[in-house]
Amino acid sequence: MRRRFGALRTEARNPRSRRLDLLSVRAVVDLLLDEDRRALQAAARVGAAVARAASEFARCYASGGRIVFAGAGTSGRLGVIEAAECPPTFGTDPRRIRAAIAGGRAAVFAAREGAEDDAAAGARAVSSLGEGDLVVGISASSVTPFVRGALQQARRRGAASVLVTCAGRRVERAVADIVIAIDTGPEVLTGSTRLKAGSATKAVLNAITTAAMVELGKTYENLMVDLRPGSAKLRDRARRIVARLGAVDERKAARLLAAAGGETKTAIVMARVNVPVAEARERLNAAGGHLRAALGDGVRSVVWRLRGVDSKQQT
Repeated sequence: MRRRFGALRTEARNPRSRRLDLLSVRAVVDLLLDEDRRALQAAARVGAAVARAASEFARCYASGGRIVFAGAGTSGRLGVIEAAECPPTFGTDPRRIRAAIAGGRAAVFAAREGAEDDAAAGARAVSSLGEGDLVVGISASSVTPFVRGALQQARRRGAASVLVTCAGRRVERAVADIVIAIDTGPEVLTGSTRLKAGSATKAVLNAITTAAMVELGKTYENLMVDLRPGSAKLRDRARRIVARLGAVDERKAARLLAAAGGETKTAIVMARVNVPVAEARERLNAAGGHLRAALGDGVRSVVWRLRGVDSKQQT
């Protein structure tokens, strides 16, 4: 069946930019940024659905499941960014949070427009998933065949599914278990969903992963205590976090991090409780990976035990 793409909200003309080619550079910039602001406000209006997706993401990861972001073009690249950022920021297993982009790895750097029309490729990209896993489909228009194929395959395989789209209320809710439909409206440059649709989508993906990781205990206050210190900047950040939360100077923090194999949370427990590395790890495992509980100043580990989550699966 031929789709009527002209009827899509993301393909409509924006009345605010009909004279775009007559505007000054400054006026174009102001208009673009103001439309981005409106798009983020639209994203805030679907916060309840974003929270449901974040909870599902956390549940899946905590129980040992795998998560795949699936998208094409800009949407696919946003999924790649989100999957790539989780390991260094939150210490997650890169094999368990990954991305599938239409056209494969080469499409990250060079557009392969026709690849988005291959629903079978979308299905193949998530064919190894099953019960307990999660597919997060990303499609500004909601009708991208590659994404639809991935979501349909997720349903066939018994995996959970989320769709992030900017098509507003036109989306059929049956396409995924959770539909996050952001009504960003027409783009400044008609059909160019890399603009405000991309900005709103990036914000929502950030919110899903960050809220999920907070729930999983990978933060303490607003600090990333499960980061992987793989660069000079991250090593410095880890050292400062251990020094602050462990109440030690940065030289001792560096020694504790070295003894803990770079595990920031482990080094913090070693500093605060004055225990060796093995006991610090045991405390964290008993607390479901939640630093606050491991330090004896929170109850999150109790919450996770009540949920029946094996703490060893959260790493």
